[in-house]
Amino acid sequence: MTIITPETEHGVVHRFPTTTCFKYNGWPSVCRDDRGVLYAVASSMRMSHVDPTGKNCMYVSFNEGKSWTPPIVVNDSHFDDRDTGITYVGDGKMVLSWFSLAYPDYCEPIQGYDWFPAGDKAISKGFGEMWKTLPEEEFKKGTGAFIKTSDDYGVTWSDPIRVPLTAPHGPSVCKDGTLVYMGKYMDEDYVAPAPIVVYISRDAGKTWEHQGTVPVGEDCIIENMHEPHVVELPGGRLLGAIRVHERKSEPMLSIYTTFSDDKGKTWSTPKCIGVDGLPPHLLVHSGGAVICSYGCRTQGKHAERAVVSYDGGETWTEDYCLDDRIDTQTDMGYPASVELSDGSILTVYYQCLPKQWHTSVLYTKWKLQGK
Repeated sequence: MTIITPETEHGVVHRFPTTTCFKYNGWPSVCRDDRGVLYAVASSMRMSHVDPTGKNCMYVSFNEGKSWTPPIVVNDSHFDDRDTGITYVGDGKMVLSWFSLAYPDYCEPIQGYDWFPAGDKAISKGFGEMWKTLPEEEFKKGTGAFIKTSDDYGVTWSDPIRVPLTAPHGPSVCKDGTLVYMGKYMDEDYVAPAPIVVYISRDAGKTWEHQGTVPVGEDCIIENMHEPHVVELPGGRLLGAIRVHERKSEPMLSIYTTFSDDKGKTWSTPKCIGVDGLPPHLLVHSGGAVICSYGCRTQGKHAERAVVSYDGGETWTEDYCLDDRIDTQTDMGYPASVELSDGSILTVYYQCLPKQWHTSVLYTKWKLQGK
């Protein structure tokens, strides 16, 4: 069931003008602090979907999404800094997460794209020549999964802290202040197959310890389990949701959920919730509902969507279409949601604006049915 509410409002967190070659934005996330300030993040100032020029940027709103600051660069390495997550821990403390991959050879394909202007191709060639001069130890030091921490509401940030897992939206905070992070295990070489693992931090992200490992679903292939997210439910139970594609039975892109009743040490066998899309972001609404937002990339059905559970993730009922203003562009999605002061929801995501080929960070404000 698709529910369209009259309160739905679309807007832009950030877009670049067409006059710059660094106009691609991707994989956003969002959080809200105890003052009501919103923080959206994304991998921005990129040339394309896979591109070492990507930077981890933050956008701040002091009026619940009506307007946003220009991009604030929080992290920028020699490599492709992507999948930026943001978590507000409390008392001004925040965690920024991302992972960096080395793609020095990707500049050559860009130079062959007919739809890239000559100037963009020249810049790409220059970057490619620069990466060839980097020493091997620079690649080892700069690639992998990382976080940065802040103790002053994101004004200043720590140096990068290497972590052994990655997920697009980063960790979540529990009622006791513990950070719980469910992600794809990522060693220095990002060797697959790798399991979905859970780590916790008791010091606002400065140090991490392994807590548990999620079993492989009965219909899953371990290589195709990626990009999870986890939240703590009101009773203390942990709910995790995982991106799964190309299952054993059919090549359907979908989301599987798993539960832990011992603070993440052991997990139930993941089960498919049946939605056509991925990856998941989970939000526990103050009214008790759990919202799972995701992007549908199936041809002819492109949309940012969300399903809702009223029983702690056991079953999922309403299916909200948040934004289907997409033609054939499949490079879109990764929605993440946050609750506003009036109980409405703001969901950020990336996709192309009408008549544009490059992706922007957009948002939709909406309300649960009857709320």
